[in-house]
Amino acid sequence: MSQTTNSTTPTGYQTLANQLFIDGQWVPSSTGNVIDVYNPSDESLICNVADATVEDGMRAIDAAEGAAAAWAATAPRKRATILMRAFDIMIERSEWLAGLIALENGKSLADARGEVAYAAEFFRWYAEEGVRLNGSIGVSPSGANRIVVQYQPVGIAVLVTPWNFPAAMATRKIGPALAAGCTCILKPATETPLTAYAVAEILHEAGVPAGVVNVLTTSTSGKVIGALLHDPRVRKLSFTGSTEVGRVLLKQAADQVINCSMELGGNAPFIVFDNADIDAAVEGAMIAKMRNGGEACTAANRFYVQRGVLEAFTEKLAEKMRALKLGPATDPATDLGPLVNASSRNKVASLVDDAVERGARVVLGGKAVEGKGFYFPATLLADVPADATLLREEIFGPVAPIVGFDTEEQAIHLANDTEYGLVSYVYTADLAQGMRVSERMSSGMVALNRGLVSDAAAPFGGAKQSGLGREGGLEGLLAYTEAKYIATSW
Repeated sequence: MSQTTNSTTPTGYQTLANQLFIDGQWVPSSTGNVIDVYNPSDESLICNVADATVEDGMRAIDAAEGAAAAWAATAPRKRATILMRAFDIMIERSEWLAGLIALENGKSLADARGEVAYAAEFFRWYAEEGVRLNGSIGVSPSGANRIVVQYQPVGIAVLVTPWNFPAAMATRKIGPALAAGCTCILKPATETPLTAYAVAEILHEAGVPAGVVNVLTTSTSGKVIGALLHDPRVRKLSFTGSTEVGRVLLKQAADQVINCSMELGGNAPFIVFDNADIDAAVEGAMIAKMRNGGEACTAANRFYVQRGVLEAFTEKLAEKMRALKLGPATDPATDLGPLVNASSRNKVASLVDDAVERGARVVLGGKAVEGKGFYFPATLLADVPADATLLREEIFGPVAPIVGFDTEEQAIHLANDTEYGLVSYVYTADLAQGMRVSERMSSGMVALNRGLVSDAAAPFGGAKQSGLGREGGLEGLLAYTEAKYIATSW
């Protein structure tokens, strides 16, 4: 692991500490309690942020309700102008934001820069898409009346985001909510709250009126979010996180019949056929597996490689992974930073140990790094047995388990043999085979000869236990609307 002290640690983030963002103002929590935020690279204390209570949550709902009517009535072009201004500010401050993400999240600066660009794009996309939220006029089949359809904002939205993409998960929800005319309350993860507050500050500077966007950090998420979801003024929940937590929130949301969007866990298969371009497949694998250090719901979790290219693919992937430089996230030379916290590192280590005990062969890595920081090296496992736990559970770390297969039918069966269905990756030189296999993948997204699916203009989401609804694209905007049908004649 690199021990260099060269870094681009951001300054000025201290202004985001110890306060909540409610009704356009920075305010302390009702109790004055705080949450510690740590640097995963060296386990040092970065700062504290405010610890919101249920009372603070109600204050946020009051603010969102007070701003709702005026924001819904704001002209789409004006809302779009504000979102575009927020995009411009994010791009201007991209290097600072990337440093902040690396500091509190632990992803490398290169990955953090990629996230900022991706996150900002949601503001630009929805600035453009929000002015095209067109309804329709038709004639009923009987000819008795006209069918007029309008899209109206669904109402106050509660947005719950994870720590792995602290900027992108916030903008992917806030962008369409604001474009549709909704006010919102963002609850970011306590591991990475500073990025969320930085986004709130950017939106405020861009001209978002007081109360339209509110941000709460809390150490009692279940209690606070539960209270928000049982307030009848809240009409939308958008959650990104684990399937287990998603199930709990769906049950709570049912009491008020709240509109829900759920982006949950994944267990993505990465299939490589004999006829694939192996170099391209390896490059795609590095993106699909190692982007964000494997801490992504879209990360390739299971590699299924046809026997004819199994050895070549394994060797070339090991060579690429071995070249990654492990080190502090804010060091520009780092390719792979630490995992976000000790529990994440310990889980990854446990999954690797389980696979090895069951017969997997360690080609590269395999053991956590001792000392300060939550480091786990790039790890490649071959001959992984079918009963290994990491083939069933989301690894969320830089570990690539490889399994050989013989036939196309077998690959499809192995890929779909999971309760999850977020994304699948397929590499083949035969386009007909690629489309045939893609159509049989039981996942919401398929990357065909690509290692990346994320795009602000595309509908992102999963099938089965991986979620409900879509984010991004037109579908992501419609998720924050109600379709109103008016029957009339003229």
